[in-house]
Amino acid sequence: MIATAAPEADIQQPSRLTLILRYLKRNKGLAIGLAILLALILFTVIGMLTINPKQAYPLSVATKKPPSLQYPFGTDFFGRNLLAAMVVGMWQTAIIGLIAGGIGTFIGVVLGFISAYFGGWVDSTIRTICQILTPIPVLLIQVVVAGSLDKRDVTIITMALIVVMLAWMGPTLVVRAQVLTMKERQFVSVAKLSGVGDLSIIFKEILPNLLPFIAAAFVGQVFSAVFASFYLAVLGLGPLREPLLGNIIWAAQLQGAFFNGWWWWPIAPSVAMILILGSLALINMGLDELANPRVRRTE
Repeated sequence: MIATAAPEADIQQPSRLTLILRYLKRNKGLAIGLAILLALILFTVIGMLTINPKQAYPLSVATKKPPSLQYPFGTDFFGRNLLAAMVVGMWQTAIIGLIAGGIGTFIGVVLGFISAYFGGWVDSTIRTICQILTPIPVLLIQVVVAGSLDKRDVTIITMALIVVMLAWMGPTLVVRAQVLTMKERQFVSVAKLSGVGDLSIIFKEILPNLLPFIAAAFVGQVFSAVFASFYLAVLGLGPLREPLLGNIIWAAQLQGAFFNGWWWWPIAPSVAMILILGSLALINMGLDELANPRVRRTE
């Protein structure tokens, strides 16, 4: 008898988790950024569950205490537990970033799709508005608007709305450019010839292919919003009673913390802002590699 060859073993495809871990191993910037962001999220979540949020506000603890077991980050001139202030301030900073980034990205995606897909006078109008507004220094507009408001009226939501005023222009131009190239591809032409409506083409054919670009735009908008809220607060233009990280640094500068030997007061919020902005920058660069075929690395 002629021996028959044993059937080949089925080739097992790697799981999605394995593929994600392999990609993160290659894209080290994205992996480091996600790790830092996850650590900051854990710090905030665990802190909100364990600290007393009232200690983040003035006259709640003893003043000007250096770091100790009771107050790991010390206390400030106004009688705030800086650990509690850091936890609440990071949570408030995240709210501003998510609100402003979400609104700016949503408006940009909607305007970018409308401009590129329908074209004509609509495209010309949206593109012209973006081109006129883009050279305007956003920082100057935000400082003027924030400075003209009564400080008692400035809240976390107000801060987010000030930040988002001109934040939609970047996503609009990016999405518009991507949709212009996407709508000329063969699968869109086939869908049009098959009688598929415009909304179905946008939501079922084009939008899924642009999700990596939209995710990168959202992270970029969150980065810009967090940075804007930080420098506005450092200038004393934020909600002064709230323990935003920038407000803590502004108050420390106002009271001459380093000059008076209270070195611990501005250190923690400064390190936190560096970690937040650094992690978002690394994630944004990593997502750009994921979305851009020209710089994407293969296994």
